[in-house]
Formats: sequence, C-alpha cells, structure tokens
Amino acid sequence: MKILVWDLPTRAFHWLLAVSFTGASLTAESERLRDVHVSFGYMMLGLIAFRILWGVLGTRYARFASFAFGPRRVFAYLGSILCGRPEHHVGHNPAAGWVIYVLLSLGAAAGISGGLTYNEFGAEWLAETHDALANAMLGVVVIHLSGVIASSLIHRENLPRSMLDGRKRGRTSQAIRAPRTAVAVALAAAVLAFWIGQAADPVAAMPAAARIAAHYEHNEQHEH
Repeated sequence: MKILVWDLPTRAFHWLLAVSFTGASLTAESERLRDVHVSFGYMMLGLIAFRILWGVLGTRYARFASFAFGPRRVFAYLGSILCGRPEHHVGHNPAAGWVIYVLLSLGAAAGISGGLTYNEFGAEWLAETHDALANAMLGVVVIHLSGVIASSLIHRENLPRSMLDGRKRGRTSQAIRAPRTAVAVALAAAVLAFWIGQAADPVAAMPAAARIAAHYEHNEQHEH
C-alpha cells in the first residue's frame, strides 16, 4: 500500500535545490547576470546546510543513518537489478544514497569555491576548480535523473511523483508519522526572505571589494 515516506521539508529541499542548481547553471556564462548566479549559489549553500541539519534531526527516511550504506550493499543492490530481482527499499536505495552524498558534497564545494572567487579571495586556480566542480555536479545530476527513470521502470513505481506527494509502497508500520509542514513552511519562508533581501539591497550582492568601494564612495558623498 502507499504510505507517507518523504516528509515535506525533504521534498521542499529537493525541488528548491533543483531550482537553485538550474538557475545557477543557466546564469553561469552571463556577465550581466553574475549577481543572480551568485545568489543562486548562496541559495544552494543555504539549502545544503539545512539538509545536513535535517539529515540528523529529520524524520526516519530523511536521516543520513537511513541510507548510510557501505560499498558492499551498493554492489549487492546493483547485482540484484542485474539478476532481475531488484531489492525494494522504502527510503533511498543504496545507489541513490551514494548519489545524494556526492551531490551534497559537490554542491557545497562548488558553492564555497564560487563564493570565494566572486569575493576575490582566491587565485585563478580556484575559479577553475569551481567550474570543474560545477561540471562534475551537472554530470552527477544527469546520472541521478537517469537512475530515477531506470528505478521507476525497474520497481514499477513513479519515483518523481513520490517526491511530490511523499508516498511510496510499503507497510503501514514503515510510514512516518507526520509531514512536518511547519518546518517546510519555515524553509520556504527563509528562501523567500533571502531573495527579497537580495532584490532590496543590491549592494549586498556585490563582491567584497566592490562593497568596500561603494561604502567609501557613499561616505564621501555624504560628507560633501
């Protein structure tokens, strides 16, 4: 039967991360939209920070402990697929669990390196590292999407839909108790407040050196 597996904060994080990564990717090559690109990067960093916290404090299947699979379990899961007897996991399967860890790690590294580059704290190699991390993350996203499609077909279960309504096949005893709506609303409100703040204070989005220059210019104009 269909049971509630993914809480609302986990689903909100999933789709908001997709928005932030897509937005950052689409604006990466535009000098005119560089500030928007950086804002998407900061949004992604904030979301990843939330996911790390929620991976410890969240509901059963959101916690990292629920998909902390070792290499042997991953190979066993892939072997079960090749043998035509795929293991069914109510939460993340072992392969998906590893993809999540890689995505979070790459996203955090790309966001931090991009922020340092934007604020002129690093050399040219850091900018190149940021580009490499972003490209690697794009590759893992493609693998993730391919895996979702393949798993949906293999397990005969609509996994994208489960990330919308939170429900998958399982026993009643395996369901989580509550969707944690208040936490999801707080997360969405924080993201909205971030973007309102970015739009209201364009100076805040400037690199550190530019902010300092703008500050001194404002003070000089005020004195005169």
